Amino acid sequence: MAKITLPRRFVSRYPHKFAKGKQKFLCGQRILPPPITGRESVEQLVDRVFLAYNAARLQEACRLFTEKMLGAKVTVAMSLAGALTPAGLGAAAIVPLIKAGFVDWIVSTGANLYHDLHHAMNLPLYRGSPFVRDPELRKVGVVRIYDVLLDYNQVLMATDDILRKILSQPEFQKEMGTAELHFLLGKYCAEFEQQTGLCDVSVLAAAYRAGVPCFCPSPGDSTIGMNIAGLELKGNKLRINPSRDVNESTAIVLDTQKRGWQSAVVLLGGGSPKNFTLQTEPQIQEVLRIPEFGHDYFIQFTDARPDTGGLSGATPHEAVSWGKVDPRRLPDAVVCYLDSTVALPILTHYALARRRPRRLKRLWDRLPQLTEKVRQEYLARNR
Repeated sequence: MAKITLPRRFVSRYPHKFAKGKQKFLCGQRILPPPITGRESVEQLVDRVFLAYNAARLQEACRLFTEKMLGAKVTVAMSLAGALTPAGLGAAAIVPLIKAGFVDWIVSTGANLYHDLHHAMNLPLYRGSPFVRDPELRKVGVVRIYDVLLDYNQVLMATDDILRKILSQPEFQKEMGTAELHFLLGKYCAEFEQQTGLCDVSVLAAAYRAGVPCFCPSPGDSTIGMNIAGLELKGNKLRINPSRDVNESTAIVLDTQKRGWQSAVVLLGGGSPKNFTLQTEPQIQEVLRIPEFGHDYFIQFTDARPDTGGLSGATPHEAVSWGKVDPRRLPDAVVCYLDSTVALPILTHYALARRRPRRLKRLWDRLPQLTEKVRQEYLARNR
């Protein structure tokens, strides 16, 4: 075989064909990762091997979250859509993030918070198969959430029974927002963890202990809301006021801005939690009439496409037009088209490995004070 020597530098026969200035594009990390040995840590794998396509977007999200969003003067919101707590991601990822001070307030579907109650009450969910026959499951009293299986009587009905007893207690007999509802539920969940000996399994319990407000923009769209409605027929006085949620969540973002801090959002999935988290900025600009530019940092994990017109696929570029995202910070906005059940554990491990815990902001403790400031701002600008 003839030996061909590679040139040190290739000289094109047609140097005139391309314009100068290519180096501003060819200046990124070279894609030539070292062979995987099996001895790498998760964060080493992300940094060295996740170099293209959605793997690269996941690396960008991990680095944005860890290097910028977890600064001391950044308030971090996390939205939860999709059945994350039944899959165990509440205990595995969200609770550790709350304890580390990496999440300051939460917006969630009611379903995630309802299924979180099972773990607090030590009612088991099991790994199963998405290919089992559902008529047979119904016949024997087993409920399926894709490949998660649970007992209809011993889990769902038992949870509902305990939940109704909780909601019938005196402290619930009034009007409240969902942040207060979930704070009170979290107090019971923390007590259940002590009774069962299971520590750090419940998102609601962890949020209660850390003073993390937890909102649900569609409280009627879950079994928690269904039980509240059922108890109302029996004379229960609990009423959920969604306006309180709007004002309290807006108060958190406005206070962040007034302090000269930065606001960050981590969106797991889309749906109502995504919009509710982002609408705090239009609320400040359109309703309160306070000049603002939008959230500073933006991460979303989604499998939705933007071209179908659905909100869950809406990109941060589109959110700029609504004032939800600061156009000056678009390089600090990452959309990763990846299942949250894959992305969230990796993001959590990366952050906990690279950053020390932050001091808890305990926004719940200050919600009345922050909401009063919003009221004063509104009255001053809308006389």
